[in-house]
Amino acid sequence: MSSVVVVVVADTDSDDPTPLLHDSSPYGDEEIAPSSSSNEPEPEPDGSSRPNSPNQRLASLDVFRGLTVALMILVDDAGGAFPSINHSPWFGVTLADFVMPFFLFGVGVSIGLVFKKVTNKQSATKKVILRTIKLFLLGVVLQGGYFHGRNDLSYGVDVRKLRWLGVLQRISIGYLFASVLEIWLVNNVAVDSALTFVKRYCIQWTGAFLLVSVYMSLLYGLYVPDWNYEVLSVNTSSSTSRYGSGTQIVHCGMRGSLDPACNAVGLVDRFILGVDHLYQHPVYRRTKECSVNSPDYGPLPQNSPEWCLAPFDPEGILSSLMAAMTCVVGLHFGHIIVHFKGHMQRVFLWSMSSFPLLISGYVLFVLGIPLSKPLYTLSYMCITAGASGFLLTIIFYMVDVKHVKKPAMVLQWMGMNALIIYALGACDLFPAALQGLYWRSPENNLVDGTESLLQSMLHSRKWGTLAFVVLEILFWGLVAGFLNMKRFYIRL
Repeated sequence: MSSVVVVVVADTDSDDPTPLLHDSSPYGDEEIAPSSSSNEPEPEPDGSSRPNSPNQRLASLDVFRGLTVALMILVDDAGGAFPSINHSPWFGVTLADFVMPFFLFGVGVSIGLVFKKVTNKQSATKKVILRTIKLFLLGVVLQGGYFHGRNDLSYGVDVRKLRWLGVLQRISIGYLFASVLEIWLVNNVAVDSALTFVKRYCIQWTGAFLLVSVYMSLLYGLYVPDWNYEVLSVNTSSSTSRYGSGTQIVHCGMRGSLDPACNAVGLVDRFILGVDHLYQHPVYRRTKECSVNSPDYGPLPQNSPEWCLAPFDPEGILSSLMAAMTCVVGLHFGHIIVHFKGHMQRVFLWSMSSFPLLISGYVLFVLGIPLSKPLYTLSYMCITAGASGFLLTIIFYMVDVKHVKKPAMVLQWMGMNALIIYALGACDLFPAALQGLYWRSPENNLVDGTESLLQSMLHSRKWGTLAFVVLEILFWGLVAGFLNMKRFYIRL
């Protein structure tokens, strides 16, 4: 018999700190089904059973989170060796481009479970705002530039060039928006049919539609003037001679452009945050216009455009508005868990929710809205949210319906403590600390030595790197398993 992970369900209005659910989103633990007077699982119409303990976790959501974290480590650390799985240089979707939507989708699902009953809206909102601030600040610490990561043993950042946005910051924005919708924009209607389900959440969906409208209006309606930036000396090592130090002017003077140089997403970030506070190594440096090794990084080609060395934040302010919509989609999936108790009924409704999203994304793409993760376009949101829904449906069917849990146990462990794995593993805090212990030369350290050994054994730099990353993921899985055994979870 498979073991059941039991935790205490957090009350959103209690004074106890709520666990940071393991996709780095500050909300409480989820329950999969309400309690029953019987100690035996209640049978489903399809012959399956559902758990009846109010403290039983939705194991499939933990597996989903763990898979997302493992995928992040894979694409971050092996993407250099395999550019095809790295982030798309600008337009298009690769394996890496699904990581952020997976995180946001999981956030939304959990919000739907945690805030299914809110007795004090003001108190719940206050706690949401506090956790949003803490998560945002944690993201600034981890990705703001203070920790330089692997292969750079220095640390510290000029506060004039501190990066304000990043992965956790975007998650905090999505969490805040979806939580406010769930706390304040839900009709007090008992759900006993599809019609009452729509009546309960119609205002919430209207708010989400307005958010999409605002994003699309600004993306295509804002006028983008010419702008300039300072070329950093660290960016000129692989550039052509015309990229010396000094100011580069990017010529725009247009509306509705979705290209790297003149889009409204970059305009909003430059106006509000300032050029110096944006990400200095954007993915468009791997485009054909900016790299002779495209889709990998490389020297600038001759006659490259003036924007190739310009900063751009892939987690920008305007694009985060659309990213919050992925949380709202996940919120809808959480509602289905709360109001529809049959496992196969959930699988059916989730599938019927995911399929239209995929179709809509493809139709929007055909109509001229490209897939772009840096801009988080509407077509990209629909396709990645639909894929998130299908993936969770498959995992739910295997793990929570068919109870095939042992093969996914490592991912479940990682999902139950993903914040610490994200900070130590995905943000390179642990590898960088290990690299600080070396023999005579900084290159002679345990991290680089292990990777070099695997490359030599496999006679391939690429496959050796991949083997190293797989071992890294397994290592963090075992660390998460140990933490789970000790019942140690990071709370925020």
